[in-house]
This record gives sequence, structure tokens and C-alpha cells, in this order.
Amino acid sequence: MGSMTVFRLIFLVVFLGWLMIWVMLPTKVYKNAWTPKLNDKLNSTYFEEQGTNLLLFSFPVMFIAAFGCVYLHLQKNLRKPHSRGLFFLPSPLHVLTSNRRLSFLRRPALVMAPLGIVTAVELAFAAMFIALLIWSLANYLYISFGHLHMHKQGEKVWQAKFRSVSLRLGYIGNICMAFLFFPVTRGSSILPLVGLTSESSIKFHIWLGHLSMILFAAHTVGFIIYWAMTNQMVLMLEWSKTYVSNVAGEIATVLALAMWVTSSYRIRRKMFEVFFYTHQLYILYVVFYVLHVGAAYFCMILPGIFLFIIDRYLRFLQSQRRARLESARLLPCGSIELTFSKSPGLYYNPTSILFLNVPGISKLQWHPFTITSNCNMEQDKLSVVVKRLGSWSQKLYQQISSSVDRLEVSVEGPYGPTSSHFLRHDLLVLVSGGSGITPFISIIREIIVESTKPDCQVPRVLLVCAFKNSADLAILDLLLPVNAAPSNTPQMQLQIEAYITREGELPTEDNLKLLQTIWFKPNQLDSPINASLGNSNWLWLGAIIVSSFVMFLLILGIVTRYYIYPIDHQNNGETYHYSYYVLWDMFLLCACIFIASNAAVFLFRKKENAVEGKQIQNLEVPPPTTSPGSWFQNSNGELESQPHQSLVQATKVHFGARPDLKRILFDCKASDVGVLACGPRKMRHEVAKICSSGLSDNLHFESISFNW
Repeated sequence: MGSMTVFRLIFLVVFLGWLMIWVMLPTKVYKNAWTPKLNDKLNSTYFEEQGTNLLLFSFPVMFIAAFGCVYLHLQKNLRKPHSRGLFFLPSPLHVLTSNRRLSFLRRPALVMAPLGIVTAVELAFAAMFIALLIWSLANYLYISFGHLHMHKQGEKVWQAKFRSVSLRLGYIGNICMAFLFFPVTRGSSILPLVGLTSESSIKFHIWLGHLSMILFAAHTVGFIIYWAMTNQMVLMLEWSKTYVSNVAGEIATVLALAMWVTSSYRIRRKMFEVFFYTHQLYILYVVFYVLHVGAAYFCMILPGIFLFIIDRYLRFLQSQRRARLESARLLPCGSIELTFSKSPGLYYNPTSILFLNVPGISKLQWHPFTITSNCNMEQDKLSVVVKRLGSWSQKLYQQISSSVDRLEVSVEGPYGPTSSHFLRHDLLVLVSGGSGITPFISIIREIIVESTKPDCQVPRVLLVCAFKNSADLAILDLLLPVNAAPSNTPQMQLQIEAYITREGELPTEDNLKLLQTIWFKPNQLDSPINASLGNSNWLWLGAIIVSSFVMFLLILGIVTRYYIYPIDHQNNGETYHYSYYVLWDMFLLCACIFIASNAAVFLFRKKENAVEGKQIQNLEVPPPTTSPGSWFQNSNGELESQPHQSLVQATKVHFGARPDLKRILFDCKASDVGVLACGPRKMRHEVAKICSSGLSDNLHFESISFNW
């Protein structure tokens, strides 16, 4: 484990050095003392003005991303014995907050609608980031006001200062852009190093998006006001050959405003398609934004965009393969459990998610769903639950219930946490509302598997679930897979408190619906779900990052030295077009990523196809099995818990009532109670407030991936 410590120290030193560059960037020391020396040494004929920023801002992050892949691969191979396939990745943040004395850092410090549930650690980092922005703006303005430049004859001092403030707000927005794409890079090697996933950090993307939009809107409006005050409105139509393009900046602002307006919580919830399709404008937005800021500033935000494009293209390649869908279970509540074939070597942790695309419904829409299966309990199966809510899920339900013999499905993922941190508690309280119970199914299955191991201590589990109708109780059948049970008798203690809010009693048997299982015919064109680059995914990703970035630098250097440089330094005074620099950067960046990614995927799939070719010959349609009834009609599938109770006997149903969460949580008798909540935002916030109230020191709120 000594090598792991060395890796962490190297990452920490490089990351702190990168942050220090951002801190020093707006200061006089950087401008007057460092910049001349750095430009003299780094801005060669091969990179010109991009050399300094490539080394200081791009290289450190790309270094962390590449060697982080090696670290994650080594850590994956050093799984703890109790993990049985699931690997535990202790990030520095996790190690810090796992200390009992510092456990308050994990408690919700802020619970409010726009921000969601924010822990003390997250609040501290957010405060430090805001401090960086304020520090940068203050230093930029201090230097600018000390050497004020008049851009037009007769311009007043206050007008010049107004222009300077508007310009520097754009600089501050560029800092936000440098971090904006990291949280949405799903297969990132950087997020796991600090114990995050793209799902759990999506709220940071939202915060950065709001903040950058406010800054860029102020930047744009400020310049329009300045041009109006100084009679220079014609500059709004300028696309300069030697400086930034105002037109490109205005187009980028309009695109950003469209994405910003349609990304509000209500639109995302009520009109998801509007949000989804409008957000695809991010491609054009990035292009015009980079055309506006120029090549030097593009190099400052390059790592986030570079890694995002790698991840996005690998996801695109993974989605081109059709997943092998084996069966579907139609639940009385209208939910669907889809069961796919998966590679036995694919491991994922509880609460992971899978993105689904059904071309027969929409070729563009991708929807995330919680994985309910357990890769130790079902080594060649992967299941997700789809709740019939919006138009997309309604169409999916109709297609499956119409007795189709095959359904084309593409997948991306799975994505999820890197550790089963919830196992460390004495008592685990799972609070869910409606379909929010699905991530807890995977957690309970994991505890069932762990409880079968000798001398294994697992937490007691209290599942508090609220449903609108009694038909929703059928989802409890998914706590165990079809025709599957642990090899040994599980020793976990499970108690289920189910609340039916809209019915006063259990309906008669005549009104009850049975579960229906539909089997699909196998197709040789379909493939088991696997990571985009297989079991050695991290090593392949590291190779792609290194090869594509090195290729980008080499080709950029050659193009700059032997094509751009001669044009830029001709005796006739002609200079290379300012925007063309950036176009070369973007083209070479994408080309190098596509070449490296395609080469890696080709080599991986060539090896994979040789193995799969033998398996496809043995494909057979699984024999039909009797569909089990809903849990309140059939108690044959037993989950043995102390003292050997069945699943039905472990369940207490409360009709016409809502759970008193405060009473339930405060009545928990254990020294260490882990509390997880998933479901409606109001319910999650209520649970978080109870845990952070300080009235009970034994309650520890645990956030899960998508509670933003």
C-alpha cells in the first residue's frame, strides 16, 4: 500500500500547484515578474502564445487524469477481501470524514430548494471557490485601475473603469468554465480520486453553470452599455482578424441563455425533452465561446473540455452496440424491471445507474435508471427498474406489453460510487418515497450477499417506504431476483415499514394484478453489457488520455511551426487570423481523441469478439417460468432474517398514513445509524434537516448519487 500513498502525495502536490497558479494568475507578481520569463522560455515557435498556458494550466490536470487511471486500476486489483468483487477506494476526503471526531463534516449544513442538500465539506469548498473568484476580480481590477487604458479619444475615466469591470467579469467567468465540465464527465478518473461520481457532483455543474451565466451575462450587458455610452455600437458586429470576435461572444451568450432558461428545476421536471434538446446546444456554445476568448484562454480551460470529449466519444462508441435484453417484469404498479445479460467481469457498486436508449422510441433521448441487481448475486445479469411516468416510459411500457419478441436497447454505463460505505453502520435506515426505493433494492441485495459470509457483521436494516397505492407494494418483490437466492442463509435483520397514503385498506383479490414476466428472443447482434473498454477500463482510458494529448501537442507544434508561424511573420506585415488559431486547436483536439479512442476500442473489441464468438453459438431462449404473484399474494420467496421470517412477515403495512420521520429516526436504538433518503425532494430535505438538527448524535446522513 506504500505505492498508493506515493500516488496520493503526487496527485496532491500537482493539484495544489495547479490551484496556486490560479491564485497567482491575477496578481502583479504573475503579470510583471513571472509572465515575461515564462513567455521567453515557453512561447516557442512551435506553440507561440499558447505555450505558457499549455504547461501551467493544461498539463497538470492531464497528468492527474492519466496517472489517476493507473492508480484506480491498481486500487481495483487491491480489493479488500470482504468486497468480493466490489472495490473500495478510500479517497482523501473519505478518509478525513470517516473519523468520528470529524463526522460532523458529512452532516448536511445547508438544506434549501435551489442548492439541495449541502454538507459542511461541500460548503467549505464552495466558500473557497467563491473566495478565489473574489480574490481574482479584486486583483484584476486593482491592476487595471492602476494602469487604465483609454480605448477611444475623449473617453471618460469612469467609462474606462466600467469597461474594465465588464472585461474582468468575463475573466472570472472563464475560471468557472475551467471547472464546468469535470462534474459531467461520467467516466472521469479525477472525480473518484476525491470520492465523487458524476451523479453526486452534478449539483456542482449546476452551481457553476448558474454562476458562469451570471458573470457572462453581466460581461455582455456591460460591454453593450459601454458601447452605447461611447457611440461604438458598430463594434457589436465586429469579427476582428487580430483580436477577439465580438460576434462570436454574442452568439455564445444567446446560446447560453437558452440553455440557462430551460435548465430550471421546474422545466427539467415537467418538460424534460425541452431541457434535454436545448442543452445539446452546448456544442455550439463551446465552439463560439472559444472563438471569442482565443487560443491562450482556451488552453486554460482545455483539460475539462478535453476529458469530457474523450468520455463523450467513448460513451458514443459504447452506445453503438445493442444490449442483450433477456426479460422484462411488468409490475402491477406500472413499473418495469428490465433484465440484461452482462459480462461476468463487469463489477459495479449498489446505487449505480445505467443510461438507456430505445431507438424505437427516440434515437436521441437517454434516460438514467437505478440498477437493482447485485453483481455478486447475479454475475451474468443486470437489472434496472423503469417507472411509468413520462411519455418516453409510457411508450416503453406499451411496446413491452404488446408482446414484442425483441426490443433494441442501447446502454451507457454503469456509473456509480466506488465503495459500499454504508456497510460500516450498526443500523441502516432507508427512507424512500415512490420509485425512490429502487436504489435501496441494490443496497439490500448487497447486504444479503455480505451476510452469507462467515464472521461477517452487517448492519440491521430498517426500510421506510411510502407509496400512493397498494399496487406499488409489488416493487418489494424485487428485493430478491427471479429464481435466485443466496447460497447460504442470510443473517441480516430486515424490518420494512410500508405506508400507503391514498388507500385505507388492502384491495380485494379480484382487483389485484399479478406480475407478468416477458422473455425476449436472443439475437446474435446483441451483446452483453460491459464497460466500454472491458475489465481493464482504467488502463485503456489512461492510454487514450496520454496518446491523444501527446498526439495533440505534436501535431499542434508541427502545424504552428511550419504553417502558422511563417504566415504570422512575413515581411509584408500580414498576420494569421486570430480565430483560425482556435479552429486549429479544436479540430486537432477532436481528431486526436477520435483516432486514439477508435484505436483502443478496436483493439479491445477484437479480443472481446474472439471470446464472445464461442458464447453466441450456445444462445438459447430461456424456458418460460411461472410469473410470481405480488408480495401480498405469494410469500414463497423467503428472505430469512432473524428469527427466520419471510419477507411478508418482516413487512408492516400502514394504510391511510404517512411516516412520522422524526419519530422513526429518533427512536432508532443504535450507536451509529446511517440514514439514506431517496424520493421526492421535499421528503429528502426533511430527512436531511432531521439528521442535521443536532438533537441526536447517532444519526449520520449519507448522500447517494442523484440526490441533488
